Parts: sequence; C-alpha cells; structure tokens
Amino acid sequence: MLAIMAAPALADSHGKKKPELLSGASGAMLAASCNGCHGPDGVSVGPGIPSIGGQSVDYMVSIMQGFAKGEVPSTIMGRIAKGYTADEIKNMAAYYSKKPFVPAKQKFDAAQAKTGAKLHAKYCEKCHEDGGKKAEEDSGILAGQWLPYLHFTMADFLSGKREMTKKMRKKVKKLLDKEGKKGLEALFHYYASQQ
Repeated sequence: MLAIMAAPALADSHGKKKPELLSGASGAMLAASCNGCHGPDGVSVGPGIPSIGGQSVDYMVSIMQGFAKGEVPSTIMGRIAKGYTADEIKNMAAYYSKKPFVPAKQKFDAAQAKTGAKLHAKYCEKCHEDGGKKAEEDSGILAGQWLPYLHFTMADFLSGKREMTKKMRKKVKKLLDKEGKKGLEALFHYYASQQ
C-alpha cells in the first residue's frame, strides 16, 4: 500500500479547499506537462513554439520567472509558470538542459540564409556562439528554432513588450539602422537553415 503524506489543504477566500500541491517531483515528472506543446524532450513540432531541450538552466529559469511575473509576454505560459514553485522550475530547467537541442526541419530561403550568416557573424555571434547553436547563460539557442517563433519573439522585443538587454538593444539597433527589417529576415532564415 502506498501512503502519501500531504500538507493540510488551505482554504481560499471563499472558504473552499484549494488543491494540494505535490512536492518533491522530479524534473522529468514536471516536464511531462510540457510535452503537449514543446514536444517530448523539448523538441517542438509546432512552428510558433520553441524547442527547449538543450537550453541552459539559467536561461530556462529566467524565462519561466519572466513568464510568471508578466515580464515576458505569452499566450498561456504566464498562467502555467505561476503554477510552479522556484524549486520546480529549477528541476524542469535542469531536466531540459540535459536533453539535446534538436533543430526544426523546415523550409528556408538559401540566399537569405547566406546573407544572414554574415549578419550573424557581425551582430550576434558574441552572445549566440557557433552560429547561434550555443548561447550565453541569459540567452537562448537560435539556430534551428522555428521561423514563426523567431518572428513572434523579435516582434515582442521590437514592440517593447519584452525587454532587450543593453547589449542586444545596441546590436539590434545597429543591424536595423544598416540593414533594415530585411536584415532581420535574413538572420531568421540563417537560423532556420541550421538543421
């Protein structure tokens, strides 16, 4: 017989019992709830959803905290992130950090990708190393992410819905001043080409 120890249920403002939270769940157990959108092992099959396998622990924790605080715009991730404790987020991040990043198989424009490779080397390589396959602890992997996801995310940054780091803001401004939105599009095709 399996005995489960649970803390007493708390009452909400209406006197109804709140559901009890599980504690001590492993990263794998917690990550199972992510599979529906981000795919098994964090390999997304939906073009608007990023692959999260292989992302750094620091980046995953930071982005989940950003969702929970409303600092990172989302459709449903804000509500989902609020449901996890800090320890649960760390467990999930550790779990995904050990999974391989699997690039999306998608169509891309080869000419734009060639231009994008040069732009990446000039503007992005210092933070998104190895052609965007590696990232600083506070930034994500770009190479192999879905094109629509890259568009949505950059639109959030450019509109001010999501805050850029000082370094990113400086580089993006230089890129846009010199290359315009065509430069961003070329970068996106470069990242999409890395399969």
